[in-house]
Amino acid sequence: MGLLPWASPDCQRVAKGAEKPSEGTDLLKQLRPGSKPSQLDHQILLLDGAMEGAIVELSEELARDLTQAQVDPRNKLNELTSREWMSETVSVWLQRGLGAQHPDAQIERQHPAPFSFSDVSRMIRFFTKRGGVVLDPFVGVGSTLKACALEGRVGIGFELNPHYAQLARERIEREVAPDAPTRTQQKVVEGDARKLVPSLEYDSVDFVMTSPPYAAILHKEDHKARQERRSQGLDTRYGDDPADLGNIRDYPAFLEELATILGACSHPLKPGKYMAVVVGDFRHKSRYVMFHADLARALETRNFGLRGIIVLYQRHKRVFPYGYPFSYVPNIHNQFILVLQNDKQ
Repeated sequence: MGLLPWASPDCQRVAKGAEKPSEGTDLLKQLRPGSKPSQLDHQILLLDGAMEGAIVELSEELARDLTQAQVDPRNKLNELTSREWMSETVSVWLQRGLGAQHPDAQIERQHPAPFSFSDVSRMIRFFTKRGGVVLDPFVGVGSTLKACALEGRVGIGFELNPHYAQLARERIEREVAPDAPTRTQQKVVEGDARKLVPSLEYDSVDFVMTSPPYAAILHKEDHKARQERRSQGLDTRYGDDPADLGNIRDYPAFLEELATILGACSHPLKPGKYMAVVVGDFRHKSRYVMFHADLARALETRNFGLRGIIVLYQRHKRVFPYGYPFSYVPNIHNQFILVLQNDKQ
């Protein structure tokens, strides 16, 4: 396979297997102004953000899009250029947060299992256009709604715990600028998602984004929970409401309840649109539970086909000497984002 004649010398060296250029080099910026792609079924290397070190096969049409940075008029899913699209399809992301001491992280950290609005924003930008409607059936302290307000989307969030529902409202008020385009269009509804999801209008939602409860595993208070949360006066469990999925101790029963709620999202979600679910595997005594796989399998029978998995690497988490010096016990420093598509007819 030949080399792209319009690629930079650095690009050609890498394609030949030579030493790659310095980190952070943007090879696309090295294209000669006014040059036209040719022999475009060859390989080039992109060194930009998440695409660093990836070899990419380009069609003539895609290569032209990459140099022009335009949104394809046929793109009905989002408002990304081809270059932005490609970088977001890399299957490993580094979780990005504000840091525990940041002023805008103080509400988020009051929840025992928060997830970063920055990661939610990336998902929302990929799976919706501006003005789109996003549903989070387990909104917690409002990461999804904050991301919607910042990205110009309309968010609907359901939350069983009144305390967290109020924190979600406060978060929008405190952390989103008054001139954000859809700040006032974020809706927090207190109540049980089992009843609220089916009440939504048919085909009224463009995307579902959520991080669901983790059964009763948060009830385990090991030294990690004591050091990182209880000692700081932070919640270590969702609450005591018997309707809360986080209080179900039987894992199969929990999985069935959760899959039923998420499966019901097929009703308001438009056909062919997507649902993203942030989950993490966990240990129960000596057993490693592949929660992400179990949930994906359960949703396959409820109109949602798995289209991919994003590994969310949590580099910020502390390391503990689990198992030492007797047996292997992992420090779980990643979550999974299940990307599912609504297959309803």
